[in-house]
Amino acid sequence: MTAKPAAVIVLAAGEGKRMKSRTPKVLHEIGGRPLVGHVARAGLALSPEHLVVVVGNGRDRVIAYLADLDPAIRPVVQEEQNGTGHATRIALDELPQLSGTVIVATGDTPLLTAETLRQLAETHAGTEAAATVLTAVVDDPTGYGRVLRDSDGAVLAIVEHRDATEEQRAIAEINSGIWAFDAQLLVDALGRLKSDNAQGEEYVTDVLGLLREEGHRVSAAMVGDPREVLGVNNRVQLAELGRIMNDRVLTGWMMEGVTVVDPATTWVDDTVTLARDVVLQPGTILRGATSVGEGASVGPDTTLTSVVVGAEASVVRTHGEGAFVGVGASVGPFAYLRPGTRLGDGGKIGTFVETKNAEIGPGAKVPHLTYAGDTTIGAGANIGAGTIFANYDGVHKNHTDVGEHSFVGSNSVLVAPVSIADGSYVAAGSTVAKSVSPGELAVARGQQRNIAGWVARKRAGTKTAAAAERAAEADSAGDA
Repeated sequence: MTAKPAAVIVLAAGEGKRMKSRTPKVLHEIGGRPLVGHVARAGLALSPEHLVVVVGNGRDRVIAYLADLDPAIRPVVQEEQNGTGHATRIALDELPQLSGTVIVATGDTPLLTAETLRQLAETHAGTEAAATVLTAVVDDPTGYGRVLRDSDGAVLAIVEHRDATEEQRAIAEINSGIWAFDAQLLVDALGRLKSDNAQGEEYVTDVLGLLREEGHRVSAAMVGDPREVLGVNNRVQLAELGRIMNDRVLTGWMMEGVTVVDPATTWVDDTVTLARDVVLQPGTILRGATSVGEGASVGPDTTLTSVVVGAEASVVRTHGEGAFVGVGASVGPFAYLRPGTRLGDGGKIGTFVETKNAEIGPGAKVPHLTYAGDTTIGAGANIGAGTIFANYDGVHKNHTDVGEHSFVGSNSVLVAPVSIADGSYVAAGSTVAKSVSPGELAVARGQQRNIAGWVARKRAGTKTAAAAERAAEADSAGDA
């Protein structure tokens, strides 16, 4: 086992002009996390003594995110973006004197894995190098620093693309921007960096030349999958890396026993948890802290954000957020689960039903064409089609209780606050504004009155009047 790093430093201060966005580049998301979040989590997995993120553009938002991710992360502000060497130096200035390995990574490489960082640290320790660079061979190295080696394969230097000659730009091995250094040698070298280059910046890559001049060893560790070190500079690359990450996530879950019917149309965040024998139908999007229990089926055409789906449940053509679906329950199609929805085991939320802050008990059914907001529905209750839980009086949201094994007839309105007790009935078409006691039938509708001859008098000459006349004549003939 390689000793844990003294520090991991993540460089995330850049403005990211090519993103053309009000959002700081490192806060753009793929796989359910900001770019910098993926890199920071990979670093945290190594249990470093310190994890520092250098921030600059949009610092307040980045710092707030990092505090939520892990309070142990230490943000350091780079007031002026004067290069990677300058950023690394100000990060180290905020830390006590270090001994051991310092890993430096960039905050826009979200595909980087903790395992790759471990391999980098192991190579660095195993070769007893002063510095070790993580490299990759890529098809298109444009924009990346090129790795220059001597005849023995040792790393001579890294030359940035803008400073490289045409011959050097033909080199396909690139600097990933991810490094391992001896802490004390790094601190000394950073203090001697110069900015005599095309950008007038201090490059951490120039540390290599200083170390080699002093006779120190510089090693390289080549990453197995070059996609891990791909960075994001614009929206096109953001989408490309998002697809790669999604493929990685889906492949991982499929290897764990999840069926993904159509990976091309299925998107699952890195933050989602799936059990064995889950089936994801085409058009499924799972986001946030969503978890799906064993044997459950989700989709098609379903988007769930931070929704818990119980084992053997079915969720079809549904949009849900902050909801809970019990074991063996059924949702959809065309349901909308808003935050606070809790559907009990074996319960049902059916077609064109919207729920919000609704506690629906085991075996209870809200089958179709209903709005159920701010309500508790008891076990085994049945809510008829077209029922409206009228929870808002224009000022306050009010609650409705529907008791166990009660029945609310179709096209009813329950005007909150109101209580329908256990074992009660509400007649179809009722507007209920007073509570109903156990075993009662509530009927709250106007008495039907049929006005004879109304169509002939008020709609004379219409097709309706003609139809009514023919029907009346047929009835008279039948009576005769």
